[in-house]
Amino acid sequence: MASLDIVQAYYSSFNHKNWDGMLALVHPEVRHEPNQGEVRIGIEKFTEFLGQMDESYEETLTDMVFFTTTDDSRVAVEFTVRGIYKKGEEGFPEAYGQAYKLPAAAFLELKNEKICRVTTYYNLPHWIELVSNPKND
Repeated sequence: MASLDIVQAYYSSFNHKNWDGMLALVHPEVRHEPNQGEVRIGIEKFTEFLGQMDESYEETLTDMVFFTTTDDSRVAVEFTVRGIYKKGEEGFPEAYGQAYKLPAAAFLELKNEKICRVTTYYNLPHWIELVSNPKND
């Protein structure tokens, strides 16, 4: 299966809240490099992260544009995150169901038809502004 197909299936699973479907596409030693915070290595830590995200955020990714390398080892994707902030996290504003819309991007590396690295970028200060002043979204 081509890397693009795998990554598209990964994000389709995300949008359908199919965490098992996502996890089936990642390598057991997946390296998750978030926008901020510590790097997570391994499917167990990535699974914990997905659970925390599901508890605090209701997100759908739209406007997705995919880019692949000629050797089919990497895929980049640009998208819009449309979300609802359900539960506050330490160091972030209080959550009370604020809606937000935020541009973001991710870079994924694949080996043997499994995603072995996910690196995500977005503007955290902008997200904080959006959930602090929800009329701005």
